Amino acid sequence: MKRQMLEAILFALPKVLDLTARRFPDYRKRLEERNLVAWIGLMDRSLGRVIEVRNGRIRSRADTHPQADVSMLFKDVATALKFLSPRQDHAEIIHAAKNFKVITEGDDELLVWFMQTLSMMQTVGLPMGVRMRDGTQRYTTCTNGGPLFVYVKAGRIVRVTPIDLDDNDAASWQIEARGRRFSPPRRGLVAPHALSVKSLVYSDKRILHPLKRVDFDPDGERNPQNRGKSGYVPISWDEALDIVAREINRQKRLHGPGSITFPMSSHHQWGNVGYYLSALTRFANLIGFTRVAANPDSWEGWYWGAMHHFGNSMRVGVPAGYGGLEDCLKEARMIVFWSCDPESTNGAYAGFEGTPRRLWAKELGIEFVHIDPHCNPTAQLLGGRWIPVRPQTDAALATAIMYVWTVEGLYDEHYVASRTTGFDQWRAYLLGHADGLPKTPEWQEGETGVPAKDVRALARRWGKNKVYLAVGMTGAGFGGAGRGATGAQWARCMVMMMAMQGWGKPGVNFGCLELGAPHDLHFYFPGYADGGMSGDLAWTANAVNNYQRMPHILTMNPVKQMVPRQQLPDAIIDGHATGYLWDGISQEAQFAPFSYPMPGYSPIHMIYRYGGSAFSTVTKSGRWLDAYRHPSIEFVVNQSIWMEGEAQFADIILPACTSLERWDIGEWSNSGGYAHHGYNTVNHRIVTLQHKCIEPLGESRSDYAIFTAILSRLGLGGVFTEGCGELDWVKRVFESSDLPVHISWRDFCRKGYFVVPPEKPELRHPVDMRWFAEGRRKDLHEPHPLPSQYAEQFGEGLQTPSGKFEFVPELLMRHTRDNPERPPVNRYIPSWEGLRCGLSARYPLQLIATHSRYSFHTHCDGKNSSVNSIEDHRALVGGHRFWLLRLSPADASSRGIAHRDLVKVYNERGAVICAADISPLVTAGVVKSYEASAEFQLIEVNGERVEIGGCMNLLTPDRPQTAGTSSMSPNSCLVQVEKWNGADAFMLGRAA
Repeated sequence: MKRQMLEAILFALPKVLDLTARRFPDYRKRLEERNLVAWIGLMDRSLGRVIEVRNGRIRSRADTHPQADVSMLFKDVATALKFLSPRQDHAEIIHAAKNFKVITEGDDELLVWFMQTLSMMQTVGLPMGVRMRDGTQRYTTCTNGGPLFVYVKAGRIVRVTPIDLDDNDAASWQIEARGRRFSPPRRGLVAPHALSVKSLVYSDKRILHPLKRVDFDPDGERNPQNRGKSGYVPISWDEALDIVAREINRQKRLHGPGSITFPMSSHHQWGNVGYYLSALTRFANLIGFTRVAANPDSWEGWYWGAMHHFGNSMRVGVPAGYGGLEDCLKEARMIVFWSCDPESTNGAYAGFEGTPRRLWAKELGIEFVHIDPHCNPTAQLLGGRWIPVRPQTDAALATAIMYVWTVEGLYDEHYVASRTTGFDQWRAYLLGHADGLPKTPEWQEGETGVPAKDVRALARRWGKNKVYLAVGMTGAGFGGAGRGATGAQWARCMVMMMAMQGWGKPGVNFGCLELGAPHDLHFYFPGYADGGMSGDLAWTANAVNNYQRMPHILTMNPVKQMVPRQQLPDAIIDGHATGYLWDGISQEAQFAPFSYPMPGYSPIHMIYRYGGSAFSTVTKSGRWLDAYRHPSIEFVVNQSIWMEGEAQFADIILPACTSLERWDIGEWSNSGGYAHHGYNTVNHRIVTLQHKCIEPLGESRSDYAIFTAILSRLGLGGVFTEGCGELDWVKRVFESSDLPVHISWRDFCRKGYFVVPPEKPELRHPVDMRWFAEGRRKDLHEPHPLPSQYAEQFGEGLQTPSGKFEFVPELLMRHTRDNPERPPVNRYIPSWEGLRCGLSARYPLQLIATHSRYSFHTHCDGKNSSVNSIEDHRALVGGHRFWLLRLSPADASSRGIAHRDLVKVYNERGAVICAADISPLVTAGVVKSYEASAEFQLIEVNGERVEIGGCMNLLTPDRPQTAGTSSMSPNSCLVQVEKWNGADAFMLGRAA
């Protein structure tokens, strides 16, 4: 019976192919792309059929021993039926494939094309998008700043708008607090950079054709010294792909797979298929490579410091924020924003979703305090008390506040006694028993610039009220003052302060209403860090949830060699480097150094660069110039959308398309992985089909298509694709989630998004740390700590050796007792590049460069995007868009600088030209800018070499925060600023 069924399927298959081509012109065009003879049958050749594709027409015949271009051979009838039946079980298919119960033969490129053509029958003809009255087709997409409607007419994007929810979408949640009822706006409050996507697609900086450096000859002189200097010529895709594939083989044959590395920017475009932790990771694993071990560049102080007091390693030492929205509105009396500017940082991906909530808090009379060297946009919007503090002295201020609490009894003595350890040692430090120096408000005044009376007043008001402490990017960690020499000290102080006040009790927690929306946390949809199609279980969060839900072939990188990201240029130039891992699984892994090169492996000789520009996201970024031009680097390929940053240092450039020109799927603000339940930052859980809104411009291709083409030349295309095109993978992600329970695949394709209904009020998630404050078993719905990481009974206590909050961490006692820069007792140690260091005489201003309010790292900056025209982002001076540098009126006046003058910001590491933005919103002695300019433009004017793109990280030190860590410290940076004497020559040169 089963054999007859297989015969019937094989007989019907070519007829279905032909019928599909007759019904759908796109499928007919697909069949016209290749001519081939395919054979599908059993391994014993007892049953099979020939399918011939010739000029778009299908012919078929029964045959058991044909001469075919490609073949698919099944072990037995049962296996064949699993693959060929309309309703496929991917788990069974993957199991059969990895156990060689199906094998393929023939040219890999033809085989991939044929398998994808078969898969395409399930997706071709689906209704995509909604037809609008003005004749446009409305599609959807998701960005780093939120979901959008994309309106297209005649193959061109007309406009993009935030998604407005309609009456058919799930209702919004409601919260009652202090006699008021609150509910969020029914639209996506997206970030400014989200709305720049149209300008990014049509940017004149797009790379639309494969390019080869003019003086690069893969078979002759490669001239690495000219990278970034010589120009490019267009070449065909075939030539470009052949060069890259040959070079991969050459590297592996000559040096071994460890000679190839894949550095990428931390963030690129949104999506679960096209993201670097998905398709790129699968691609790289199939090749083999030296991994660039990323440092926790947004969580420095939390991972290297705060984590050891309370655990949370799988959140890299950052509090979770569950339930914080309702608890704060109902219970808190004050919010202290400490190095926290959510109106600029948007909780990473959440846009302005938290803004209405903070305005609700203002309506309820909750008091605001802002501690920051800059009176930032959040302080400007909400009002309250601004306490300007000198950069990187925050830990001294925090220590003095805790001194006041201690001597005046303004802390929760019962909580400290029952829930913590080591307080007596901490108290002794505060009172000066160890060093004879009590940490009074007067002690900190000369360091921080904050008057002692203000510190004492804040400490008393804080100690007598229920306070939410808002720190860093999300209000519960990340970034902020944690990205400097005293970053770990500051982050440690923040969790210690909360422990002294009864962390987890009603109204006492971390947050600024950016986290903790009452969503249904049980509805499953994978985040981008959950691995997508990577099949990687070691370096993504795939194993936590996604791998079981979406069966796919496992991939792994056989190369054990790693190189620390911050030291990658030094590793190339010096030939060696030492780093320390960040590893969310444990707290202990960070104490063990690793070295590059690793015995048995080759040093790096090939760089495959993927994603957006990262020059200005790495400290002392000028190191990359020498690294790219180093003679040991034999080949550089850059897969880029725009000509920016590193692209100009490549030998071969492969033009990728934007996310609006390919298929993908994703949920707003759902990163998954180390930021579990990250969508708690937004008001509505919105999952979007990221439609392919238009065809790729020029000759650009999707990253997936580029990877497929290269791997097909290496015989790995079938393994990479599993027979799927991008839309097929999107469908597999859709089917692996809980979406099919609520919406059909067809309806999802048409509408483009789904709003997850909010949780019932009686089932809302408990408040973060409430369980700990009340001495109960942990009741948070997060898969960590791991079972083995509880000190006593499973679920009881924190992820520390004692199970309690540790004022003096046991792990630091064990591992860093002899490291004076990481003392177990959190002593205040002044910044090694701050007011007390010798450099301050020559470079008296402290530069802080935070995340930009208008771009997402480098992703939306530059490229002549719409973001560039925002005067508060870049200023147009002499026909060039200059990066801004904000400085106080006093500092500007003493240097003869007027508003919008071009100024040189410099130190011994380099010089950057900016436009002056004179403002009383920044305290004297501090200059404020932003990190992550996408542009990198070195020029020479009057014999002086300066950078005019805004790459502020040319100036920042490459020294780690503390010895024994791989931690960056961009905000520990001293500079001098002066009016640029080359401005006139620059203007004349541009006019000429």
